[in-house]
Formats: sequence, C-alpha cells, structure tokens
Amino acid sequence: MSEKLKLVSPIIVEGKYDKIKLSSFIESEIICLNGFGIFKDEKKREMLKDIAKKHGLIVLTDSDGGGLVLRNHLRSLIPSEQLTHLYIPRIEGKEKRKEEASKEGLLGVEGMDIALLRALFEPFLVQKTQINARKVTKTDLFCDGLLGNEGSGDKRKKLCAKCSLPDNISSKALLEAINLLYSYDRYKEIINEISK
Repeated sequence: MSEKLKLVSPIIVEGKYDKIKLSSFIESEIICLNGFGIFKDEKKREMLKDIAKKHGLIVLTDSDGGGLVLRNHLRSLIPSEQLTHLYIPRIEGKEKRKEEASKEGLLGVEGMDIALLRALFEPFLVQKTQINARKVTKTDLFCDGLLGNEGSGDKRKKLCAKCSLPDNISSKALLEAINLLYSYDRYKEIINEISK
C-alpha cells in the first residue's frame, strides 16, 4: 500500500463519498460542500473564506453540470488566487454504489481510479520542511474543557462563535478547522479569552 499524500492545502469536494474515496490515499483535510447545501450554509461559506485566506483551497468537483455550478459558486466567494481547480476527465459510467448512472452518465470523483486521482494531487504535496510544528489534538480539546466535561457544549459554542465557525460542527470537524485556521499558540490564546 502506498503512503498517504499530505497536501499543502485542504481539498473541497462535493459530498461524503468523494471524501471517503480521497481519504483512502490522502492524509490532508477534506471538506465536503454537501452538494448544493453550501448555498444555504452561511457559516460554512465564511469558514471556507477564512481557510482559503490562510492556506488556499484545492477544488475537486465532478465534471458534470452540478460540479460546474459548485465551482462557480466558490469562484464568487473566494478570490481566484486562493483557489486551485483540479479536474477529472469526463468518463462515462456509474459508481458501484448507485443503481443508475448520473443524469449526464458520467463518473464522479468517487468513481475515478485512485492512480489517476493521486497523479492529480502529486504537484501539491507538502515538502518535509513544510510540516507544521505542534497541532491541536483531541486531548487538548478535552483538557481545555471542550469535550467530555460538564459544560463542554457551551464552551464549544463560545469557541465556535469566537472563531466564526458553525456551532453545530462535530468535534472532529472543529479540530480540523482549528488546525487549519490557527496555530497551537493562537488556539490557546482563544481558549484563555473565552474562559474569562
């Protein structure tokens, strides 16, 4: 089995099956738009803008009309220099989990060959010297009262409000967002601010 790829920027995909496919060979953060759900999710759009400012974003959507609509929406939200668009080829077929092909009869990201997808991402690998120092961990969240403690939910909501993150974000997604947006030291400063 090949080593998982670590990329310089997080990846945006359409849905959870695309994320599952990419997670099989990519170690970096993968953010789901939840299809057209992004149009109604103001907090997620703000989070994407913040992440893009700091790290840039790699966009990989299906090669059909829906994927184009999502790309165009992201282009209207985020400056072009903060987005890198990758494209899959237009290949006819259907994904194994589906009973029928998509409306346009094309394979989506989840149906692509892993070797082809790996080749798309190779130019964006993190160099060993770019790997960050200390990351915030789940243990940090627990020790700082954000998980598994009395009042954790309220404290997480305060943190989300301070960081302009959706307050219904899962603890795993919260951890990913914090590590994308802030250094460990800045995270600790924010914890001190919300604990006063």
